[in-house]
Amino acid sequence: MGRVKLNLPETFNYETEIKIRITDINYGGHLGNDSTLSIIHEARVRFLNNYGYSEIDIDGVGLIMSDTVIVYKSEGFYGDTLKVSITAGDFNPYGCDIYFKIENKDSGKEVVRAKTGIVFFDYNNRKIAKTPEKFKNLFYS
Repeated sequence: MGRVKLNLPETFNYETEIKIRITDINYGGHLGNDSTLSIIHEARVRFLNNYGYSEIDIDGVGLIMSDTVIVYKSEGFYGDTLKVSITAGDFNPYGCDIYFKIENKDSGKEVVRAKTGIVFFDYNNRKIAKTPEKFKNLFYS
């Protein structure tokens, strides 16, 4: 079986730090895959909040995660501080990808690279919505 490869953008628009909690550790003694997705979710919420948005209000529409790719590069351990770099790209009429580069803040070693595909969604009408131009323009100059 071929390995999943994920190329990341060269630049990121936002950074945040998240500390690995004891509840994030699995039986192998390192960051668990379920916790990795939770960390990505927390980082995405912070990213959106930085621009004055939430997952249910991006210029009047929300978002739904359509897919996720997570590629592990090294282990993360209890107490490590993760630097999470985030950007959006690969826009289409109804969504985009949000990219994540997660590194150990102290060592600089890459721990995870990830992307979540999102689709914009009108929760009031339960329908897919157009990509908000104002949001898209934040990432294209």
